[in-house]
Amino acid sequence: MSIEFILDGRTVSAEPGQTILEVAKANGIEIPTLCREQRISRTTSCFVCVVKDKKTGRFLPSCSACPAQGQEIDASSDEVLDMRRTALNLLLSEHSGDCEAPCTMACPAHANVEEYVRAGRKGEFLESLKIIKERIPLPMSIGRVCPRFCEKECRRNVYGKPVAINEFKRLAADLYYDTYMEELPPETGKKVAIVGGGPAGLSAAYYLRRNGVAATIFEAMPMAGGMLRYGIPEYRLPKAILDRELAHFEKMGVKFVFNRKLGENLQLEELEKEFDAVAIAVGCWKASGMRCEGEELVTQGIDFLRNVAMNGNKAPNPGKVVVVGGGNTAMDCLRTSVRLGSPEVHCFYRRTEAEMPAEKIEIHEAREEGVNFNFLLAPVKVEKRGEKLVMTCRRMELGEPDASGRRKPVEIPGSDFEVEADTIIAAIGQSTLAPAGLPVTRFRTIEVQGDTQHVSGKIYAAGDCVSGAATVVEGVAGGRKLALEIVSELTGAPLPQEHTVFVSRGKWQNLKKSDLVFLRDDVSEAERAQLDFIPLEERKTTFKEVCSTMPKERVMKEGERCIECSCTDKHDCKLRKHGECYHCSPDAIKGNRLPVSYDIRHPLIIQDRGKCIKCGICVKICKEVINKNLLSTKKRGFFTYVGTGFDKGFPGSCSECGECIEACPVGALDWRIKK
Repeated sequence: MSIEFILDGRTVSAEPGQTILEVAKANGIEIPTLCREQRISRTTSCFVCVVKDKKTGRFLPSCSACPAQGQEIDASSDEVLDMRRTALNLLLSEHSGDCEAPCTMACPAHANVEEYVRAGRKGEFLESLKIIKERIPLPMSIGRVCPRFCEKECRRNVYGKPVAINEFKRLAADLYYDTYMEELPPETGKKVAIVGGGPAGLSAAYYLRRNGVAATIFEAMPMAGGMLRYGIPEYRLPKAILDRELAHFEKMGVKFVFNRKLGENLQLEELEKEFDAVAIAVGCWKASGMRCEGEELVTQGIDFLRNVAMNGNKAPNPGKVVVVGGGNTAMDCLRTSVRLGSPEVHCFYRRTEAEMPAEKIEIHEAREEGVNFNFLLAPVKVEKRGEKLVMTCRRMELGEPDASGRRKPVEIPGSDFEVEADTIIAAIGQSTLAPAGLPVTRFRTIEVQGDTQHVSGKIYAAGDCVSGAATVVEGVAGGRKLALEIVSELTGAPLPQEHTVFVSRGKWQNLKKSDLVFLRDDVSEAERAQLDFIPLEERKTTFKEVCSTMPKERVMKEGERCIECSCTDKHDCKLRKHGECYHCSPDAIKGNRLPVSYDIRHPLIIQDRGKCIKCGICVKICKEVINKNLLSTKKRGFFTYVGTGFDKGFPGSCSECGECIEACPVGALDWRIKK
């Protein structure tokens, strides 16, 4: 005889032996569970499926509790949801692993680094390029100028140098960019105007077209590329490379209109009338001043680089050069001055080398090329004396950290001195000239709504004009986000759901080699592969690219150094899925975690105990379904773990059926060699 009871305010029926969870599912009520598997006897361990008996006030595990006649069950109230959230947070607080590879997490574009490196390791560089272009539409350029955020977080830093990740992107693009064409959907009839043909604008156009929306880029300069063309010197990014990438955009159907500047011969109102949406991506082209007397005599860094680029890398010898600043633009000005024939090139920076924002490789190469670095100096005044410029400088010392986290330079009274130069270049930052009529922040960047790229009405914005001066890859990420928001608004397509729960083993600086899980036996212990540079004397006299693309065989060998550290179950992990649904966080509950422990004694199967939630499914699958009984729970309470007889690893009697692996809800059991 069926049992009638009330579930979330409505009367439902259950057959004898049915659980509340089963009845809820049959009636379209979603209740999460981690420890229930239909093929095994009922287990209660995770308490994620909790419901409440309203008459008694007791909380029940719905996966094992059967309803009683007339019972009233609450499965959806805020109180019940909070109980589930607490259960999930507790499990996440003890969970140890890397939901995503740290390299992917560090990449502003969240490119699937681990996957494209794996493809490259196998020699499948076309596949690698396909993976890269899901997130990075300018891989040839970014493969040359990216500051390598990914490598800074690479787990190989724990013992040695990081994997040369950028070389996979560069090689894959150089090999296949001209011949590979994405499958493009038919155009929807919607069209978008993009103001600005730099990284963010190009990225927006790319992802709009990949989603069936036509894009027209309006560019103020004679050619597209923005800072890629007019800010980054030829020796770092040959413009022939950039032109190859831009040709691909034209093949996709992206239209370009040049020499059209917003506010002069291009009006925002006209674009709003003609197009379904307008994307502003005008970058940061206004140089920041030195804030000292006589700075009108100083050449601005971005103007200096732009003039050299527009004149085919030809410019008069600038004589003795002093560059004020410590970022990548400053390095570009210094190294460009060397190539223009300057007999003496100096960098003045108000902090020490340790605080310089420029990439370390840029500083190293500039020093190799003869640049003189002078630290703890700040300009006070610039004046002209005859044919020379004279800059008065003041010595500094480091005080307490400022808002950037770097120690603040403090003036040393009475330390002034003079420096004579033919050319003084200021490279200390850039800002945005926001189009008239658009809302701006206190930093003079375009103000967008919340965490979106939407300004108002039909207008969106992305890139440096929103974030402030940033890297090319950050601009690309902003352009993609903008494009997907516009596509969603114009076509009704849902925005892609990004993962919000990320468990991490922690920063590599706090890890030991024994904390890492090796999913392959053939991880190479070799030193990091090195690039081939042109001779130093040639570098100093030419704008030729300073290094060549790494050969295919060398890149493949470098791929063998990757330990592939992300969770293999990251796309199917039920703990992650439910945690995101209930807005959980691994940091919601603080406490001690068990030390990293994993078993790799079996040639094919790995057991990562830091991920195990002690649900016992694998134990029962092996015993009740496979009839092997090879697994069992060991110890009790917080220290419980799944092990084998005498802890000898998976015994020889294991048939390697994979049932325990398939049933594990969190990837604590997995194949050592990814299938």
